[in-house]
Amino acid sequence: MPHVYYNSWLSAYKKPFGAVRPEDQVCFQVDVHENQVIDVQCRIRKENGTQEEKIYSMKDAGDHCFSCIYTPHEGKGLYFYYFSITWKEDNGEELTAFWGASEVKGEGKLYEEQHEVIPYQLTCFEKKEKTPDWYREAVFYQIFPDRFYNGNPDGKVNAPKRNSFIYGDTRDTPLYVRGLKGEILRWDFYGGNLEGIRQKIPYLKTLGINAIYLNPIFQAASNHRYDTANYMKVDPMLGDETLFQEIIDNLHAEGIHVILDGVFSHVGRNSVYFNYDGTYGEDKGAYRNRNSRYYPWFTFSEYPDKYASWWGIDDLPEVDKFNQEFQDYIYREDDSVLDKWSKLGVDGWRLDVADELPDAFIAGIRHKLNQYPEQVLIGEVWEDASNKISYDERREYILGNHLHGVMNYPFRNTVLDLLQLEKSPKELAQRLTQLHENYPEDIFFNNLNNIGTHDTKRIYTFLGEDRERLKLALSFLLIAPGIPCLYYGDEAGLTGEQDPDNRKFFPWEDIDQDIFKHCQKWVTERKQNNTLKYGDFILFHTEDVLGILRFTDEAYTIYVMNPHDEAKSCHFNDLHFLREIPLTDEMVQDIFKDIMIDGKSDFFVTGKR
Repeated sequence: MPHVYYNSWLSAYKKPFGAVRPEDQVCFQVDVHENQVIDVQCRIRKENGTQEEKIYSMKDAGDHCFSCIYTPHEGKGLYFYYFSITWKEDNGEELTAFWGASEVKGEGKLYEEQHEVIPYQLTCFEKKEKTPDWYREAVFYQIFPDRFYNGNPDGKVNAPKRNSFIYGDTRDTPLYVRGLKGEILRWDFYGGNLEGIRQKIPYLKTLGINAIYLNPIFQAASNHRYDTANYMKVDPMLGDETLFQEIIDNLHAEGIHVILDGVFSHVGRNSVYFNYDGTYGEDKGAYRNRNSRYYPWFTFSEYPDKYASWWGIDDLPEVDKFNQEFQDYIYREDDSVLDKWSKLGVDGWRLDVADELPDAFIAGIRHKLNQYPEQVLIGEVWEDASNKISYDERREYILGNHLHGVMNYPFRNTVLDLLQLEKSPKELAQRLTQLHENYPEDIFFNNLNNIGTHDTKRIYTFLGEDRERLKLALSFLLIAPGIPCLYYGDEAGLTGEQDPDNRKFFPWEDIDQDIFKHCQKWVTERKQNNTLKYGDFILFHTEDVLGILRFTDEAYTIYVMNPHDEAKSCHFNDLHFLREIPLTDEMVQDIFKDIMIDGKSDFFVTGKR
């Protein structure tokens, strides 16, 4: 077998790095050490393209190198490629082997059988996704409104809902009252409201927050408000539209931007649109009147009691996103849902369950938001958004004119795997570099990073309430490429298992000051350090530690994390960089001279290039 080498992460073998546009030229180069090479071919096809696999003979460039230039002429989408090498043995026999990707891509490996080859992915995107300047400067804070703060002077709850219960003390643990089928019979409320957010602006400023992601604020029956009752109204428990406008103005005056949660895949059963319980009139809504303007929004199999619902949950009737009237209502009309709240000053949207929204629906939302160039559009996607398949379709989330970025759950999973010592630093570096390779550059740096949300176990609980490991997770969140988003209370040491325990009330009387000050320090570093806001990044590792190099043309930042309980060394000779670095060997040697990093600790240095 010949000795073959190709690594899609190194510019000597593929240039440019990562995703490309249709007009870009991609240079592939393969090293083949074999005396009697007959042919080296690059084999590439576009997924769902109009043409079969294309085969390009690679030119002998000398010194055992074979190269070719390819342009993704079939336009945006995913292309898959690998290489074939044909050579002659000493006995005259001609043999062929194939070089394809490994599970983590990058370096790849040699295959004897063509049908076993894992091809490399080449992402081709339509356009760059530049976000507003404020977004790249942002450190976000996710607020679950009912659980943050009640700003009423007497602590009373605004407009209590029927068939619900209110906690006697904000330190009480969240609890669902469920029926025999698992359905929630009584929603629970603590009474957090918009006025409470306004009163805690000084706290957010002290922490260093300059952007907020708000869980749903629209009228709804539940405490989480993903069961929208009316997209055009603020939930009365939170306040009203006048107060909302005032608070947006207050936040903007303090340099804090706000994005809302857009829940457009389903509505609440007890909504003005469906009206299961008759709250909005005996003959109003799709459930009670076939002639309702909302009836075509829903899919009934047996009217009125059998209908399509989100994940089979009766309380969440699913909306037909292809319905033109629904599209008009959400984004197309001049007085659409998006227009209403955009005119009130919101700075963008996070699309709930983006997998449930057709690409055309997301594109329609984006087209509307292009009228508001200071807004950003982020989608909830839990996997690699470059190659996500949803409802048997490859999605176009990040290929241009759809999302600016996605919630970066793969990032979270990577951090947790490392801190729990379930994956090696090498494996984690490879996983993040693969994500970097698959995403268009702008998308990768636009992603909204998190280490916990309202849908996950609390990070502190996940890490066994290990304060030092929590600090590493917070540091890594604020160092890494992408836009950091803190889930309310994580900076205070809030604990919690899965929903509803992960949605406790903020512990205003019991903030862990050690964790808070650590988080505050890294938020400040993030906001003041241009390499962390705008810099490129390269991952590196030893057997024991994971490192990130962030850099601009002027400066660099190096961060190294030791997740082990015991101290680990980090010497120059042990470093493995996954891509070429812009620093000289002398600079790196000088930085990493006999460094010893304590257990569950980190190393951080900045410098000029």
